[in-house]
Amino acid sequence: MALEERCRIINFDDLGDERGKLVVIEGNQHIPFEIKRVFYIYDSDEEVIRGQHANRVSEFVLINVSGNSKIYIDDGKENMIVELDKPMKGIYIPQMVWKNMYDFSEDSVLLVLASTHYDRDEYIRDYDEYLKEIGKKK
Repeated sequence: MALEERCRIINFDDLGDERGKLVVIEGNQHIPFEIKRVFYIYDSDEEVIRGQHANRVSEFVLINVSGNSKIYIDDGKENMIVELDKPMKGIYIPQMVWKNMYDFSEDSVLLVLASTHYDRDEYIRDYDEYLKEIGKKK
C-alpha cells in the first residue's frame, strides 16, 4: 500500500456555531485506535526538528490545534511532507514509519494522540537502524 494511503489525512468536522469553533475527536471513531496518551509540542521555532524517530508499536494522529507545522514522513521506500495548518486537519501515522516535525510557526501547538503509553524501548532513533529493522535500503 502506498505511503499516502497508509498515512492518511483526517479531516475532522467543525461543529462550531456563532458562539465559536468546536472540533470533537473520539478514539475508535474519528481515529483508528483507542487513545492511550496525549501530548503536545509548543514554543518550538522554525529551526527546530522534533521527532526524528520511528515507533515499533505506537500509532499516532498529529493535529496542529494552533498555528502550523510540517511533518516529514518516510517508510524507507517513499516519503512525503504534510503541512498541518488547520485545527480540523490531522495526519494518521501507523507504526514503523519515520517522522520529523519541523517548520513550526510562532503560535504552533502540535497535538499528538498516541495508541500506547510511553515506552522508550519501542523508539528507533537512528535512521540506519530503522532501515535495517524494516529490511529496506534506500
